[in-house]
Amino acid sequence: MELRKDPITQSWIIQENGDGAWPELDGCPLCPGKESFCPQTLYEYPYRQASWQVRVVPHWRPLYRIEGGAERRGEGMYDKMRGLGAHEIVVDSPDHARRLSGLSDWHIAQVLRACVSRLTDLKKDPRFRYITLLRNQGQAAGQEFDHPHSQITATPFIPRRLVYELRSSLRHFELKERCLICDAVRQEMMQGVRTIEWDDQFMAFCPFASRVPFETWLLPINHHHSFEEDLSTWERQFHFARILKALLARLERNVSAFHLVLHTAPNVNAKFERAGQWQTLREDFHWHFEIMPVEPHPSKFYSINEVDYNSLPPESAAAELRKVSVTG
Repeated sequence: MELRKDPITQSWIIQENGDGAWPELDGCPLCPGKESFCPQTLYEYPYRQASWQVRVVPHWRPLYRIEGGAERRGEGMYDKMRGLGAHEIVVDSPDHARRLSGLSDWHIAQVLRACVSRLTDLKKDPRFRYITLLRNQGQAAGQEFDHPHSQITATPFIPRRLVYELRSSLRHFELKERCLICDAVRQEMMQGVRTIEWDDQFMAFCPFASRVPFETWLLPINHHHSFEEDLSTWERQFHFARILKALLARLERNVSAFHLVLHTAPNVNAKFERAGQWQTLREDFHWHFEIMPVEPHPSKFYSINEVDYNSLPPESAAAELRKVSVTG
């Protein structure tokens, strides 16, 4: 894999160069009994037990490779580098057919604990500027394996969407000395028309300018910039697991496929061009999950105007999601 930078949008694009064929798969490689297919185990619970419950392994055809350096170089006016990074698979459970929303609160908390452990470990590597967790659920969302799983990626760059969020958060903080998302949380809780699920620690809501029907954000009510630091305790992991499970159950009654992506603080231990650029990161950035349902028939308006078109207002979407009965 090679990374090339679009000089106009400043986005890094993965370029497939055909280096290696897919390995032959005999059955599901993520099911129990197939552990030898992924011989390197990065995380396992229970540790070194035949009946594991959660497992993290390297992707066997990674988008990013952990060996070596970025090897940044130019080609005339263009920039490119090696596909440096990490690409891991988080296997939710040994059950091939059970979605994350169908697991117990305790089991989901164990999945979260695995994710926290891996993000914390990857952030020790100064080559990686950004580490995140993502989940593609459903065929339309590009789910890679039928077995329920998430993926973790580490990259030597910060994705463009995160760059926009970081800049907006910093600008708001410099102007008002307050966190931008904290302000949004307070307004959403006060108005109550776009909120879906909440308690004294976490809240889910459909954002004011939702890009697609049922777009949902899930985040802590109290300010914190880092997912893995905030959810470092079992109590916090278990609490978040309960609201995540309820939210996914609501969404799955209304959408068949979605992308779930963690937006957390970049790796401040990484090597950056400008020293000291994260001086207020702990105060200005607020971690959150963004869940983007995949529309079966995307609107033609986007292709015409290059502007997202949402056919269902977030207020209506939130009302529909609140109606769903959720049981434990």
